Amino acid sequence: MKPSLLELRHLRTLLTLAETGSVSAAADRLFLTQSALSHQLRQLEAHYGLSLFERKSQPVRFSPAGERLLTLGREVLRAVEDADRALARLREGEAGSLRIAVECHTCFDWLMPAMDTFRSHWPAVELDIVSGFHADPVGLLLTGRADVAIVSEAEAQPEVCHQPLFAYRMAGIAARDHPLAERKVWQAEDFADETLITYPVPDAMLDLVRKVLRPAGVSPARRTSELTVAIIQLVASRRGISALPLWAVKPYLERGYVVARPIGQPPLTSELYAACRTQDAPLAYMQDFLDTVRGTAFATLPELAPLSALPDGAGPSPLPPAEK
Repeated sequence: MKPSLLELRHLRTLLTLAETGSVSAAADRLFLTQSALSHQLRQLEAHYGLSLFERKSQPVRFSPAGERLLTLGREVLRAVEDADRALARLREGEAGSLRIAVECHTCFDWLMPAMDTFRSHWPAVELDIVSGFHADPVGLLLTGRADVAIVSEAEAQPEVCHQPLFAYRMAGIAARDHPLAERKVWQAEDFADETLITYPVPDAMLDLVRKVLRPAGVSPARRTSELTVAIIQLVASRRGISALPLWAVKPYLERGYVVARPIGQPPLTSELYAACRTQDAPLAYMQDFLDTVRGTAFATLPELAPLSALPDGAGPSPLPPAEK
């Protein structure tokens, strides 16, 4: 039997292809060109003399040979990650602290599952959420009251390191019988004569206002609510319209309570970053927490895209076109 050419990068490619369902999305996630990823796959197929998946299926359907390599990839990469953590614990110790502050009202949809997974990786690390909503979570880092802050902008600050998590789709939300439900895409002017329902946060923290409405000179009537479910209820009752992360409203869309529409062209997207003290950024459990957050989010939330650069770089990768 000829020696195998399998490398860890091949297994990661196959697993990412299985998670994303398409070559283009997998390439974005892995920060590869589509041609480079396709070349990897063709190499494997030529080596084994077998097709690994059906090219024209959407999402991708793997052949029996592809499924066998997926099984191998899950086993091998899990073992490699476990070994990496074990060696990091030997080097740095097992204990530590991760107190998490958030400025995002909807972050808990993906943060809690990520925390559950992380606890199994680092059981001796103290993991907690700093209670309450914080308009300045980075300030908590600098005063020692938090270790990680989840923020929507990465503003350069001394002693603070920002690491990209992901970009996500924002969606306009309306009642099913609202006139705007008939439109495929909403523009800034569509909000002018409506009541906009938001969380009670400064306008600088609302991407709809900051990126869409304010540049267009649109200032609709406003109403606020602390809870996502309360915003959905107000929208469904035609008390106003809103703009929320697509992942936050997906359960309500599936039940038919409200409808969602993209805002602008290209559609409005937002970003999330993790901020930590620069001295803490290299810690193994810190990096594993961020990797766990990304992995959990991409596996469970709809229409995410990787953030391919820090703020001084090219910015986030674009999300795919919104469904009509």
